[in-house]
Amino acid sequence: MEIVPLATEADVAALAADTIEALVRAHPEAVLGLATGSSPLPAYQELIRRHRAGTGPSYAGVRAFLLDEYVGLPAGHPQTYRETIFRELTDALGIARDRVASPDPAPDAIPTAGARYEDAIRAAGGVDLQVLGIGADGHLAFNEPGSSLVSTTRIKTLTARTREDNARFFDSVEEVPRHVLTQGLGTIQRARHLLLVAAGEGKAAAIAAAVEGPVSASCPASVLQLHPRVSVLLDEAAASRLERTAYYREVFDAKPDWQRP
Repeated sequence: MEIVPLATEADVAALAADTIEALVRAHPEAVLGLATGSSPLPAYQELIRRHRAGTGPSYAGVRAFLLDEYVGLPAGHPQTYRETIFRELTDALGIARDRVASPDPAPDAIPTAGARYEDAIRAAGGVDLQVLGIGADGHLAFNEPGSSLVSTTRIKTLTARTREDNARFFDSVEEVPRHVLTQGLGTIQRARHLLLVAAGEGKAAAIAAAVEGPVSASCPASVLQLHPRVSVLLDEAAASRLERTAYYREVFDAKPDWQRP
């Protein structure tokens, strides 16, 4: 696991964008795993800025798989994660909408939605790079504390805390769906490279538990410790509760050029 403490959220966004661009340049038909929410948004905005400036790679051959999708919102609702990623990233990068996949939340499809999504990811050759955020309680995607560390895509009930956190995207907490389809921790672990971005003091405790605490279902993000290639990009506030920050900086600063994006 590579922990990269940086000064600002803008630095996190820039390095995340560098990492994604390096993959797409090397593999124009790369498969990206995309998260929504506030954590990856600065990196997405940086990718779009570079693309519009003509300095980014072509994304025409890229495929993308979303981490999760609400259950109970009508198709096309602006707060579905599919519409959100179109609006916040993929449309602007020129990734065709039919190359962006998400779990199928249609009511009659839910019983088989998880298995079908797992099959689709495998058929695409697996995810090359999965973008991740982290919840204040250590959740990844919608794998809340207590989730199996080997879980696969499935329906989950949102906790009251998560619904309250997501209410900022709706007119009221009552409008936030109670269920989602989410990739499991085992599904996430199958991606070849995991790229977690976090900023702000509100994520500091979760980051410390995830990267320096024990591997435990009580902190779902701690499963990242078991993955062979994880990059954790943090601003100063998100890294503020880590005990080995000086070591992480020393290791990153001494990283060979050929290992950098």
